[in-house]
Amino acid sequence: MAKRQYKVALLPGDGVGKEVLVEGRKALDAVSDKFGLNLQFQEFACGGEYYLKHGKEWESEAFPYCRDEADAILLGAVGWPGANLPTGDIAGAGIIFGLRFGLDLYANVRPTKLYPGVRHKIGSQFMDVWKPENVDLVIVRENTEGLYTPARGWLQRGVGELPEVATDTNIITRKGSERVARKAFELSRLRNKGAPKDGKKRVTCIDKANVLRGSQLFRMCYDAVGKEFPDVERDYAYVDAFTQWIIRNPEGYDVCVASNMIGDIVTDLAAVLQGGMGMAASGNIGDKHAMFEPIHGSAPKHSGQSIANPIATVLATQMMLEWLGHKHDDKKMLEASRAIERAVAAIVADGKALTYDLGGSAKTNEVGDAVARAIKAA
Repeated sequence: MAKRQYKVALLPGDGVGKEVLVEGRKALDAVSDKFGLNLQFQEFACGGEYYLKHGKEWESEAFPYCRDEADAILLGAVGWPGANLPTGDIAGAGIIFGLRFGLDLYANVRPTKLYPGVRHKIGSQFMDVWKPENVDLVIVRENTEGLYTPARGWLQRGVGELPEVATDTNIITRKGSERVARKAFELSRLRNKGAPKDGKKRVTCIDKANVLRGSQLFRMCYDAVGKEFPDVERDYAYVDAFTQWIIRNPEGYDVCVASNMIGDIVTDLAAVLQGGMGMAASGNIGDKHAMFEPIHGSAPKHSGQSIANPIATVLATQMMLEWLGHKHDDKKMLEASRAIERAVAAIVADGKALTYDLGGSAKTNEVGDAVARAIKAA
């Protein structure tokens, strides 16, 4: 029987996004050879630099391909100095939001895991406080509503004057809240491990329900969905308190769920527990489509120097294969996904191929090469 073919859309974007995506391809090529996967790649130029040259954010064929043909999407990063749309938004943001809203990628899934050999970013005096096995959680962020919906505007009277008023509307819906809560509970079941502290399957609702009506609705929907999962414990945290609890006691968390902006903030905070943005991957997941990316930006000041950490992108490829494996009940994809994670764990534990942000001096391509070798040697 012929191997199932998977089509992957590649969107390198700007700056270091182009560099790290090359290294992600190395990991995918290595597991393809090892496990006999049939991956077909289609790359599209996009981002701020592309906008400055062509007056548009991406190739016209890119979105139709992502919507109609691609099985998954892999993004580098977008954003470039001086590349702004007439609206004032950065050129390239339309790619991310276009895919999130256009493909209804309603759940942003961000794992936070500290691998042995990686030092977290809390501060030198606290370097030994957390054992790697105590940092292993996932935050699920609602991705299509909240404060990031395009229900906003300015009041500006007089040419050249600063705006007098800015408005942003926080839109929280029952549909959006219920489905992202369900995704979080399903993920807790799928993870098997539970929280490191006690092994319990647990979903923590992060909100500001003591003040905001939107958060109150979000929590109501979370509770309603939670009743469908009696084997998963329900837990609650106001976002301001959560920001200290996640740093003090990360071992108490399994899966967390939050609305869009709250989730955006706490996931970047959680990234310091795993070694910083260079180790943090994410998946933008819907019912039919999914896009995977590192959570760092395009870092123009580092572009072209080959010093960016590609591990977040490599782990994004791991998430992509895992999602495809579960979606299509493909055991080879799941095996390949695990092989990528084991390879990452091996090279960071070895400590010889680490970029500057992890205390090493390796180049971007050297890390990618080391991951590929570890995959092949396993």
